[in-house]
Amino acid sequence: QVTLVESGGGLVQAGGSLRLSCAASGRTLGNWVVGWFRQAPGKEREFVAAARWSVSTTWYADSVKGRFTISRDNAKNTVYLQMSSLKPEDTAVYSCATGLSVRIVTSPRQYDYWGQGTQVTVSS
Repeated sequence: QVTLVESGGGLVQAGGSLRLSCAASGRTLGNWVVGWFRQAPGKEREFVAAARWSVSTTWYADSVKGRFTISRDNAKNTVYLQMSSLKPEDTAVYSCATGLSVRIVTSPRQYDYWGQGTQVTVSS
């Protein structure tokens, strides 16, 4: 069993930055895929970013490419999402997720474990 806990959300002005954290317990994330998703009110959950550390590969949604960066701290078993140049349309609940057999990183159904989410609100 894996438990994920996100933190770091909050209210920020457009153009500002936030760093979200996803702390894992229960097992080492190791070579599992870790993804970040977001869901705005009235909208479906959408893919934001993911990483497969075993092959040093990261993926980003086009809407966040160049502004968001996914990274990890092995010693802390924690994954981060650094968000810069934030826009009002980035407002959403952000959740991290992981799974043993993720093949399509953009599909939420591929992930087995989810955090509770953290709210990010970007004001204009």
